[in-house]
Amino acid sequence: MNARRPIPRAERIARLAARHLLDAGDGAGSVTEVVERLVALHATDPATVHLSVAARLRQPERMAALMDEALYGRPPALVRMLAMRRTMFVVTRQDAPAVYAAAGQQIAARERTGLLARLAEGGGWDEAWLAAVEAEVVAALGERGECSGAELARLVPGLREQVVVARGKPYETRQNVASRIIRTMAAEGRIERRRPVGSWISGQFRWAVAEPLPPRPVDEARAEVVGAWLRAYGPGTEADLAWWTGWALGVVRRALGAVGAEPVQLAEGPGWVLSGDADAAEEGPGPAARLLPALDPTPMGWRDRDWFLPPDHRAALFDRTGNVGPTVWWGGEVIGGWAQPPDGTVVWRQLADRGREARAAVDERAAHLTALLAGVRITPRFRTPLERELSAPPA
Repeated sequence: MNARRPIPRAERIARLAARHLLDAGDGAGSVTEVVERLVALHATDPATVHLSVAARLRQPERMAALMDEALYGRPPALVRMLAMRRTMFVVTRQDAPAVYAAAGQQIAARERTGLLARLAEGGGWDEAWLAAVEAEVVAALGERGECSGAELARLVPGLREQVVVARGKPYETRQNVASRIIRTMAAEGRIERRRPVGSWISGQFRWAVAEPLPPRPVDEARAEVVGAWLRAYGPGTEADLAWWTGWALGVVRRALGAVGAEPVQLAEGPGWVLSGDADAAEEGPGPAARLLPALDPTPMGWRDRDWFLPPDHRAALFDRTGNVGPTVWWGGEVIGGWAQPPDGTVVWRQLADRGREARAAVDERAAHLTALLAGVRITPRFRTPLERELSAPPA
């Protein structure tokens, strides 16, 4: 491959800061704008969705009202779905059909295959039994409108059944089938998560019948997803895309060809941008401080992160399986991490010194986030060494 031209680290950082709303610009005016700019928000941890948006909103104090409307309005502007890498994401309803066709439906098929195997092995139930239970779930939601998982289990007897796991082994146990059945139906887009049972940081949701997504050709959808990634995260390498999507390299290369991506040269090697984007100039309004939550899509956007996150900081900011914790940003690069001790204040630690202006700006952002959370304490689902240290009670 003949690279068109080199794109140095400073230019990549400038693109990242501008396109991910991490510079000193005005920020986004809506939740949908944030999601569109980032393609998808990680939603494994419910707090991530809200804090990723708040960090980029023009008026972060309106986060709660704007998120409620976007996620739970009629119809909602955003959709939660299992997609790339079998991870829970939030995407716009407009992009949901392409994301589902490109990644979600394959995951849903694997979920169903695994569920049927578990039911047959652990309880002796077959596909017909499962179909009957699922029909009862849809009927109950059609009658009630919305139900929590616990309410559905009371209304649908089949959801109260249990399967034997690891039969004959010393660690044999029994597990309820409800969560696996509901998860599979959600993965297939038949039911959807509505408001949480509890506050906005709760991981337990009410369920409702979902509006069907229009079908899309798989190859066309994959090209669309790759184009969206390049628009938001490019330039990037084939390895970055393969990691982010969870696809084989051959699939990534076909999608790059279909979208007409252009080659460039990065410090890591050959990279790609959208056609016409190689010479795009990003002259933003200057650096700014941002406090991003655990699993934020920006630090999770590439496999190789050395150009914005020094390798020496990885041990402090990531867990052992590659999940990033809360990060502190200045001018499009990671300079530290943050957490909340028991009193709920937001505290941070500097890992890279970028001067007095940067430290003062981060202190101000930390104070603003403390006020925004108003006593709500966020504990990431995946704990990282620095987050654990900063959030520990004082000795």
